Amino acid sequence: MNMFEQMPFSEKYPVFRKLAEIGDLRKLSREELELYDEDIKNMRDIYATRKFDVRQEKLATARRLLSMGLSDEQVSTATELPLEEIQKMKE
Repeated sequence: MNMFEQMPFSEKYPVFRKLAEIGDLRKLSREELELYDEDIKNMRDIYATRKFDVRQEKLATARRLLSMGLSDEQVSTATELPLEEIQKMKE
């Protein structure tokens, strides 16, 4: 049974019943399912790219902070990178 169907407010608020219907992938046509799969792939690619970009920015920031003389612990706190990774950058 769908999670939304189990919730008591699905009867009170029709929008939640409609959400449950939309969320049921079995009701999609073959073409709609292919489009859905392509959208999911694109979304994952964008997420991975952004995550990589953020990581590169954090590493660049860590290098700058280290060059300014901040301690490993301060750089780790500021960039949210693991202390071990900051220490490896100095090697």
